[in-house]
Amino acid sequence: MSDPGSDFSAWIGRQDSTDDDLGLAAALAAAATLGDGSERFTGGSALPPLWHWFYFLPRVPQAGLGVDGHPQRGGFMPPIPFPRRMFAGARLRFHSPLLLGQPARRVTTIRDVRLKSGRTGSLAFVLLHHGYHQGDRLCIDEEQDIVYREPGPALPAPTVVDWPPLPAAACARIVTPDPRLLFRFSALTFNAHRIHYDRPYAIGEEGYPGLVVHGPLTAVLLLELLRRQVTRPVQEYSFRGLAPLFDLAPFRLVCTPEDGGYALAAQGPDGTLAMSARAVLAELAG
Repeated sequence: MSDPGSDFSAWIGRQDSTDDDLGLAAALAAAATLGDGSERFTGGSALPPLWHWFYFLPRVPQAGLGVDGHPQRGGFMPPIPFPRRMFAGARLRFHSPLLLGQPARRVTTIRDVRLKSGRTGSLAFVLLHHGYHQGDRLCIDEEQDIVYREPGPALPAPTVVDWPPLPAAACARIVTPDPRLLFRFSALTFNAHRIHYDRPYAIGEEGYPGLVVHGPLTAVLLLELLRRQVTRPVQEYSFRGLAPLFDLAPFRLVCTPEDGGYALAAQGPDGTLAMSARAVLAELAG
């Protein structure tokens, strides 16, 4: 591994592209995982927002995986030495929907790599940009914050408390995560990170009290909550992960209208704000 003080500036500006035919199978599997499976898709159907995460998947050979299940670093991603990896947040703009059954391309660029020292130890931040194209159309702009950190102390299991009353005009959903949901989401995203399905590893090696709920799963569930309340398409969406969620107790999703958009939040069983998000809907055509 590289020294923590290594200069990773050579990785800034690197690009990679991935093509995908956007077949129906992944959308149908996602519908069965995220809902009741009643949503119907055919060739040419618009892909719901964030469901592009079920496509353009990494296909790293088994020998190329690290002990934690993530692809080994040093190829496209810089060889950052810190072992803990988190998808900490993202900012997306949806210009037009990706259409199922039509070839599409994702172009990924490393925009920045920064090393910092925090109260929990050393951290590395990698800023990725993804552009999703179909034909000559740019459909989605996405920036992702990937964070690597040193190992920390073991985390205690959350204490279950009563959630506060909902704000006026808010809607909510209670999610009970279990290994079946986490396994299915790992399969949908071809994600072999062991903290989501290997309980002895998650507890013994990474110090979590249980299986970890995927940050992207929480982000998708928040947007699905909003999507079931509105008819206009989502134009912008951003989220930030603040604390992990586990398969030990239910958590609550909350969607609240606010000026110009919607505030969304995932609340842990102990009342902790686990994820904050904001969505803006497209204006109605005049």
